[in-house]
Amino acid sequence: MKPLTLAATVLALLAFSQVPAACAQTPEDSPVTLDRVFPELKFERPVALIQSPTADATWYVVEQRGVVWRVEASRGKTDKTVFADIRGRVEDGPNEAGLLGMAFHPNFARNGEVFLSYTTDAPGLTSRIARYRSPDAGTTLDVGGEEVLLELEQPFGNHNGGHIAFGPDGYLYAGFGDGGAGGDPHGNGQDPMTLLGTILRLDIDDGNGESYGIPPDNPFAGKSGGRPEIHAWGLRNPWRFAFDPETGALWAADVGQNQWEEVDVIRRAGNYGWNIREGAHCYRAGDCATDGLIDPVAEYSHRDGCSITGGHVYRGKTVPALDGHYVYGDYCSGRIWAMPAGTPDRPGAPRLILDTDLAISSFAQDREGEVYVIDHDDGAIYRLAMREPS
Repeated sequence: MKPLTLAATVLALLAFSQVPAACAQTPEDSPVTLDRVFPELKFERPVALIQSPTADATWYVVEQRGVVWRVEASRGKTDKTVFADIRGRVEDGPNEAGLLGMAFHPNFARNGEVFLSYTTDAPGLTSRIARYRSPDAGTTLDVGGEEVLLELEQPFGNHNGGHIAFGPDGYLYAGFGDGGAGGDPHGNGQDPMTLLGTILRLDIDDGNGESYGIPPDNPFAGKSGGRPEIHAWGLRNPWRFAFDPETGALWAADVGQNQWEEVDVIRRAGNYGWNIREGAHCYRAGDCATDGLIDPVAEYSHRDGCSITGGHVYRGKTVPALDGHYVYGDYCSGRIWAMPAGTPDRPGAPRLILDTDLAISSFAQDREGEVYVIDHDDGAIYRLAMREPS
């Protein structure tokens, strides 16, 4: 058995006083259960959990209402302090609006830059991505020094997307839904002239005097027919995407309309079919043209849930049976699945690994590859753990 790394030792001894999650019902053949982390803390409508890029025992919890907490474990105790509070700018009245994403710059240790993605009322509902700086190495965020990078008007109050993350290429990726209502009434999913229904790829370090630059290999960079920010399109509401830390593949969950939820592996210039298709099925038609559309790598019907939440490819040590599996869940049913990532073209079949009563708003991953689950309703956070033999 290999000795624990420093990060794993800190997490085991300081950050997590583990308490089994009574809510988890484990299928008989599943190797997985959930352990409660930060058991003395609760949060209000948490939507993201991010490990500090510079301190293994420091985490950040993003609340939909517009608050980010800094969670610090020290001497067996866990405390939380306010890292950022932008409630005065955040419009979180509609169910899917609010502070929806946060990302640390890859060179945060040097430049202190942090990015937030949220909806504001300006005067209509608008998605905004902004840059901030931490003056004290991640203790607080200077919210007064906001630099707005991108704004996108939202025609309706749902399908805002809002997730942001840096890729292994150093570019900032951002996901937006189709603009809301039902059935994509404006046809945004299949219109690459709008940023709605897309995943964007932005160069936030080289804007040539603008708020951001365009990576030269983006599908529409220097071309007509689409917005140059777009990396992929044809999405209804991408809710959480993540890069596999081993292969760099981009995995995303796309929330369905009323029948099918889907998992996609996102490729440059990929069209994922909405609203021609919902999952791998024609939407509102017995037949539909599918040329040029990319199939999901997994899907499930609304018999098993109603709103998919994207997760991560597990690369940890705690549950060896999950190594190389993409883990994802459903907000409504609380079910969690795992599927062998394989190659992007040939992933394995998913299987149910947990059936919980959690409202799963997000997953998280630490630098050791371990995966965490965030409960939106109860404000609790859990970590995937090995199930003890019965």
